[in-house]
Amino acid sequence: MATPRHLLLLALAAAALAAAAAAAEEGPRGRRLLVLLDDLAVRSSHSAFFGSLQARGFDLDFRLADDPKLSLHRYGQYLYDGLVLFAPSTPRFGGSVDQNAVLEFIDAGHDMILAADSSASDLIRGIATECGVDFDEDPEAMVIDHINYAVTDVDGDHTLIAGDDLIQSDVILGSKKIEAPVLFRGIGHTANPSNSLVLKVLSASPSAYSANPKTKLASPPSLTGSAISLVSVMQARNNARVLVSGSLDLFSNRFLKSGVQKAGSKKRHERAGNEQFVTETSKWVFHERGHLKAVNVKHHKVGETNEPGMYRINDDLEYLVEIYEWSGTSWKPYVADDVQLQFFMMSPYVLKTMSTDKKGLYSTSFKVPDVYGVFQFKVEYQRLGYTGLSFTKQIPVRPYRHNEYERFITSAYPYYTASFSTMGAFFIFSFVYLYHK
Repeated sequence: MATPRHLLLLALAAAALAAAAAAAEEGPRGRRLLVLLDDLAVRSSHSAFFGSLQARGFDLDFRLADDPKLSLHRYGQYLYDGLVLFAPSTPRFGGSVDQNAVLEFIDAGHDMILAADSSASDLIRGIATECGVDFDEDPEAMVIDHINYAVTDVDGDHTLIAGDDLIQSDVILGSKKIEAPVLFRGIGHTANPSNSLVLKVLSASPSAYSANPKTKLASPPSLTGSAISLVSVMQARNNARVLVSGSLDLFSNRFLKSGVQKAGSKKRHERAGNEQFVTETSKWVFHERGHLKAVNVKHHKVGETNEPGMYRINDDLEYLVEIYEWSGTSWKPYVADDVQLQFFMMSPYVLKTMSTDKKGLYSTSFKVPDVYGVFQFKVEYQRLGYTGLSFTKQIPVRPYRHNEYERFITSAYPYYTASFSTMGAFFIFSFVYLYHK
């Protein structure tokens, strides 16, 4: 019969196992998000988006952007793992937060969603610019499209865009195709052409342009056509992710639950694509998808298991690494056919594409070059939408020792032949010279 003490021990053991299992499946990012608003009414008008974040396990801290007690870190530690910036009109942040603090937050590897609108302040525009996105310089400008607008805006100024020019990337937008157009009303921006880290996720149509809808055009607009980005993302070299939207309404309950019919189309969708769009992109931004990790990096001679401290030229070796992708709930094997290994000293001497067992293990084997020195095993993996992998391992390569060469070297056979032929010729010459009369 179990005593209370035994039951207590069993309960503690079960709790320890549960904690260990939870730790084993810990995601790549934390779950604490700071949500900055310029009006607390946004909390209710955008509650569906915030609710989807909370349903996925995020802990949201709602604060006014000008809160005098606002802070991103304390005692050298960041208080939050991500930032949702829904305060387009705020001229300055409260407390110790400013533009540099937000940029340092991203430089430290944290993620951010920034939404603007026609009231965007210089502060918000400055943060976006530092992330590789430039909003239209005209503070009154909005994106206008007289062809690809939502039919509910038929008598309006055609600033309610029904956008369907989406990036072709399952890792950013999910594997399920977004069938309905995405409703957008706001300001356009362009991706800095010198910044290769910025991607346009939702682009305007070729018939769109950016201008003040309340005035007549006095000159050609500076932003036109597909060069206008409505929503862009940026993944920094430290794998921090940023989403920039020119529309705060894009995330609103009204747009998430509204039906949509694109001008010129007879098909009406019961729901706009906004809900699926903001859900999938937020999963990517907060590393619920597209985050890779490499573990158990190993190398050894073929036929052995122990990792040596040094290789010899012409050794046959094998290199192995396990790569996993975070699925939102657990780490799953990452399957691809383009992961490459470099055996590197100043330049790659060996470049091999690794094979996979489709269970996360990547491996390859090759012969060490006939060059000695200090080499590196190097894996540099960059793929659209995924976090970058970059890891190296240094290993010296030595030449043969004097007693490790073959007794007779094949390449020396001509010299052996020359030596013996010389001795034979000398013997024949001596015999003829001594005994021939």
